[in-house]
Amino acid sequence: MPHPAPPHRCPEFRQVAWDEHLAAHVRQAATAWFAEDLGHECDWTSVSLIGPEAVSRLEVVARKPGVIAGLPAAAVVATVADPELRFEPAVADGATVAAGDVVATLAGATRSVLAAERVVLNLVGRMSGVATATRRLVDAVAGTSCRVYDTRKTVPGWRLLDKYAVRMGGGWNHRTGLYEAILIKDNHRAACGLAGLEPADAVRRARAFVERTFPPARVAAMVVEIEIDSVADLEPVLAAGPDVVLLDNMGAADLAHCVQIRSREAPAVVLEASGGIRPETVAAIAATGVDRVSTGWPTHDAPWLDVALDWR
Repeated sequence: MPHPAPPHRCPEFRQVAWDEHLAAHVRQAATAWFAEDLGHECDWTSVSLIGPEAVSRLEVVARKPGVIAGLPAAAVVATVADPELRFEPAVADGATVAAGDVVATLAGATRSVLAAERVVLNLVGRMSGVATATRRLVDAVAGTSCRVYDTRKTVPGWRLLDKYAVRMGGGWNHRTGLYEAILIKDNHRAACGLAGLEPADAVRRARAFVERTFPPARVAAMVVEIEIDSVADLEPVLAAGPDVVLLDNMGAADLAHCVQIRSREAPAVVLEASGGIRPETVAAIAATGVDRVSTGWPTHDAPWLDVALDWR
């Protein structure tokens, strides 16, 4: 049975969607990706074998089943390689495909198609792998009110793409960067401890800082979250008024105990479990009644989805 959703007042983090901002990000990054593959020269193999007049139409094919992500980004990449290339998706991002399904076509000058091939496939393979892994976690918690969130454990320079792929897999985006929220983690707590601050004091200080520093709209959107690793820390922290309490590396019994305490003392506070969240563990963690899990597994440990560019 799904757990009843508590009356949370917590603002939501910004969710990454495909828009012109993300398209511009991909366009800028693609220049570096092609410089990495072509240097300041060209694909000498294609130039030596294929005439400039040759044109081709190839298919991007999924070699394994999974969730597709990154097709709009691949279309941008294709136009960076050659403005005359045509990348046409055959499915929508977020679609589940079977092995052998055509997910897009790439057409234009054969030299340009072959020059763009690896960058396009790397992009779609990486992003679809993240989306597929996320969907596994989302499916595992179906029937509960628990949401699956990502983390900042992303490939440097790829954070927006990794987070977009998580969304395509049905997951939710945690903070995009350090600028988006107050998250008092273990090392912040250690530093505060040196100054004589208890975890609850850190929450109060952070809340006061936000309220005196930012305009009202920003205050309303700024999440104040704290990480704890002991049930004993929960009640004092709840009394300090955080939006979210991150329960780090706790077992199922402790998580369930924390849910009981939260429901009794501060039902508006969100409980987030983290640490060791994987497909084989996430269902039991969600069943404790926590509101969300956050995990870097889809972005740092999941395999890419095997996609290929095939002649037909």
